[in-house]
Amino acid sequence: MGYTGTLRESLLRLESTRARRLEQEIPILTLSEKEQLIKRFHPDYRPGVKREIAVGVDEGESLPSELCDLLECTSLFDPDEIDLSDITRRVDVLVIGGGGGGATAAMFAREYGVDILLATKLRFGDSNTIMAEGGINACVSRGDSPMRYYIDTMGGGAFTNIPELVRALTMDSPRILKWLEDLGVPFDKEPDGTVPEATFRLGGGHSRPRVHSVGDYTGMAIMHTLRDELYNREIEVKEFSPAVDLLLDDGGRCTGAVLMDLETRRPLVVSAKKVILATGGLGRLHLQEMPTTNHYGATADGIVVAYRAGAKLIFLDSVQFHPTGTAYPEQLLGLLVSEGLRGRGAHLVNGDGERFINELETRDTVSAAIIREVRERDKGIVTPTGMTGVWLDVPVIDIVKGKGTVRRFLKHLHHRFMQYGIDIVQEPVLVYPAQHYQNGGCLCDDTGRSTVRNLYVVGEVAGGVHGRNRLGGNSLIDIFVFGRRAGIDAAEKCKHMDFGKLSLDHIRRHNQEVVDKGLDRGLRSPLLLPDYRYEKALTQIKQ
Repeated sequence: MGYTGTLRESLLRLESTRARRLEQEIPILTLSEKEQLIKRFHPDYRPGVKREIAVGVDEGESLPSELCDLLECTSLFDPDEIDLSDITRRVDVLVIGGGGGGATAAMFAREYGVDILLATKLRFGDSNTIMAEGGINACVSRGDSPMRYYIDTMGGGAFTNIPELVRALTMDSPRILKWLEDLGVPFDKEPDGTVPEATFRLGGGHSRPRVHSVGDYTGMAIMHTLRDELYNREIEVKEFSPAVDLLLDDGGRCTGAVLMDLETRRPLVVSAKKVILATGGLGRLHLQEMPTTNHYGATADGIVVAYRAGAKLIFLDSVQFHPTGTAYPEQLLGLLVSEGLRGRGAHLVNGDGERFINELETRDTVSAAIIREVRERDKGIVTPTGMTGVWLDVPVIDIVKGKGTVRRFLKHLHHRFMQYGIDIVQEPVLVYPAQHYQNGGCLCDDTGRSTVRNLYVVGEVAGGVHGRNRLGGNSLIDIFVFGRRAGIDAAEKCKHMDFGKLSLDHIRRHNQEVVDKGLDRGLRSPLLLPDYRYEKALTQIKQ
C-alpha cells in the first residue's frame, strides 16, 4: 500500500525541507496566544456541540450533546423487575472496572484482608490502560520535584485543576513508580540501570523529563503485570458483567450495584459496603463524529450510573483531542500515535513542508494548531478517501537521537505501519486530532470519594485532577495513585461498617423525571457497547 500519488508528492516536499527544519526553533506561545488559538479552533469551542442537561443533580450544566442523550435515558432494567432479595454476591468492596485503576484499587484493598469482587464489562485487562503507549510520569529526575511537577500539571489544566488532587498525584508519583518496578514492570533501562535518554524525555507541557516507558506499549506491559499479580493474590474477577445501576439505601449511601450478565442479559445483584468505580471514559460515543483512540468499551457507563445515583460532575464540558491520531491508512483511523514521538524530536509538518507549532506545547494547543492548519490555512494533506491531516516527520528521531532509536523504542508503532507498507524509520505518518480523553468526570476528594457516600471513583471516570486539559503521561500515574488511595480508604473504613439496605428507588425517580419532562425517546442507558451496525457505522468523519 504505502504512499502513492499526491501523498508521495507531498512526502517529497517534506523531505526537501528536513535539513532546514532541524535548525529551526519555534518559540512556545504566550498564554494569550494559546487561549486565542484554542478558543478559535479546539473542538470544545465549536458552536452547537453542547447543551444543558435536563435531569439530575447537575441540571442546567452544559455537557456534550451525546453525553446528555445518555444521561437523559431511562435505565436498561426496569427496577420493578429486579428482585433485590436475590443477592448474587455479598462483598466488602466491589470494584467495577478491569483496567489499571480497578486492578490497583483491588490489590491495595486486599492487603487489608477484606473480601473483594472485581467486575468488568469485557475481559479483565480490556481497557484504555492497555492502549496507553507514551509512558507514565514520575518526578524522580535530577532537578525535578513534586513542586515542579505540580506547577506543570496545574498549568497544563489552565489552573482549573483541584489543587488537593494535583498534590496527591505529584507527591505519590515516585512511590507508584517504585511499586510498579518492584512488581516487575520492565521499564526501559540501560545496562547500568539508568533510564535511556531517548525514553526519559520531556513531554508536552512538562518542564523536566519525567516520562518512564516500556517501548511504545507501556500500558499493556503494566496491565500484564498487574493482571498476573491480582490473580496470584486470589482476588475474584467476574468478567463480562458490566454495572447497569448502583444500589442506594434510604439515606442515599451506595450499597452495591446491579450488574448484567452479558451472556444471559440477566441482572446480578451485588451487595457491598464500598463500591469503587473505575470504568474509563466516553471515547466510543464519538463526540462530534470524530475518530477516537479509545478502547471498544469506553462508553461512559460509570458516568451514567454514578450520575443517576446523585454524583456531582465536574469539567465534563472539556474533552481532550489527542493531536496525533492516525489519519492514513484509513484502516488505522484514529489509532493513537504516541506523544513520545514528538518528545523524541519528530516534527509536525504541513503540506508546504513547514513546521507550524512547537511540538511540545500542551495537547489542546497542538490539536488546535493542526485543525487551524487544515481548516483555515488549507495546508493539510488529503488522502485518497478525502481525510485530511498533517505529517508527523518520524525519521527526524533517528537523526536527532541516533540511528536505531525508532526501531528500539517504537517497535509496536513500526510494526503497525509496516503492515500497510509504511516504514516509519524512513517515512512520516499522516495524523489528525482524535478524541482521546475525558478531562472531567465525577467530583471527588483525594481518596477518590465521590459526592455519593460509599462510592469512590478512580481514573477517567473521576474529574478534577487534570482541570480542563491533561498533560501527556498523567493518565497512567492518575489511575495508580488514586486506585491505591481509594483501595486503602475503602478497605480501612468498611471494616467498621455493616451491609446497607438495597434500593432502586432513585432509579424509579430518575425514570419518572425523564418521562415527566418529555425526554423518553425509547433509548436506554448505559450504552455498554458502541453500535457500528449498518447505517450506524462510522463512515463519515467530521473534521
